[in-house]
Parts: sequence; structure tokens; C-alpha cells
Amino acid sequence: MFSFFKKNTEASVPTAFAQSLLVDMHSHILPGIDDGAADVEASVSLITTLVSKGYNKLICTPHIFKELYPNTPETIRNAYNTLLPVVRSTFPNLELGYAAEYYMDDFFDKMLLNNEPLLTIKDNWVLVEHSFMQPPPNLKEKLFNLQMAGYTPILAHPERYEFYAKNLKAYDELYDVGCIFQLNVLSLSGYYGKVAQELAKHLIEKKYVRLLGTDIHHNRHQQAYEHFGNNKLLQQLLQQGKLLNATL
Repeated sequence: MFSFFKKNTEASVPTAFAQSLLVDMHSHILPGIDDGAADVEASVSLITTLVSKGYNKLICTPHIFKELYPNTPETIRNAYNTLLPVVRSTFPNLELGYAAEYYMDDFFDKMLLNNEPLLTIKDNWVLVEHSFMQPPPNLKEKLFNLQMAGYTPILAHPERYEFYAKNLKAYDELYDVGCIFQLNVLSLSGYYGKVAQELAKHLIEKKYVRLLGTDIHHNRHQQAYEHFGNNKLLQQLLQQGKLLNATL
């Protein structure tokens, strides 16, 4: 189907990304508002790497996490408007959009309770995350409330929540209640460790993965992407034909 299945070389990777992904829907490239790009220069550097891999649309998703990154639609829009003219002049063929990555804490619950409009990846799709240490005890209630507010949850990087390795059925339950699963591309190469890679493999084998994101933050991620090549997990995922990136 894709040319890179015929030849396992580094040069074929941009073609694979361009043909099957097109859109990166999880990145931290807006300048100066979270733990991602510190300024416009850093943003442009990260974008250069992503464009070299074949992406033609980037959806920026800075954190909204009250305790660390108390962003609002306004602060995100301002950072986006700062970066947009630079992108238009430097990368004229690149489309840039923005949403957010919401941390599911009490502040998130209050936003839902107050009917505050959330920033979406597409239509009503909202990118959410939770603690890497343990899931919130009322995770299903939070997801239910999000859905009752009219949104579809995209669970960011489920493979990085390593505690699920002891309870793989939790993935089945989250998938069954309507979560869209988004893997980080670098998890496929083992960047986040063996456990995350094995959990990514499990989710791919279950055919649960619908989105791939870079979750790119800084130059260490950038360097990893510059050396990211074709691997069996990426091939397996692409061959399933279930990724929705190109529809965003």
C-alpha cells in the first residue's frame, strides 16, 4: 500500500508519515506557555523536524493543568497568534491549528460543571490525560461527565501509564466506554522505556489505536525524531488502516 513497505530505509520514513498520518494532533510547540517550546525560535526548530518527516498539519495542544500550566483558551490563542505569522512565512505549505491537552483534575471537573467550552482536536474530540502515577479513582465518572457534556475523549499516550501493565483489562474498559486511544510515535521505538513500548504493542495488537501524536516538547524529542526510522510496530499499525490522523 505504501512505498515504505517495499524498502526498509530511513529515506522512506517521510513518505510513510506523509501518506498515512499527514496531521500531528498532539504537540507542545506553541511558545512560552507550558513545558514545550520556550520561544518562537524553539517552536520553529521543532516544526522544522516535523515538516521534514512529512507532516503538513500540526495541531498544537499545550497543557491546561491548573497547578502547573493554568492556560486558558485566551492564553493559547495568544501564543498561537504569535507563532502563526512566522509559520506562514517560514512554512507556507504547513497548516497550523490549536486545541489543548486537559489534565483531568478537580479544575477540569469544574470546567465541565460550569459548561465552559473546551478546545477540541476535531468536532467534539477533546484530548485528555491523567497522572502517570495512578489513575484518578473516579476516572470513569470524569469520562462520563465529559461525554455527557457532548465531547468524545481522546486519551493521550495510554501506553505511558505503566500501571496499566498490571491491569490490561482496564484498556478494554476504557475503549468500551468510548475513549479514542492516541499513541506517542516515539513509544514505538522504546524512547519512553520497555514497558511503554510493550504496552504500545499490546494496544496495537488489540487494534485499539486510532491516532498517533508526536507529543513533541523539546530538543531531546527533536533529536529522537530526527533518528526515528521504520520499525515493525509502525508497520503493523499502518497496515491496520485504522488511524484517523489524515481525517483531522
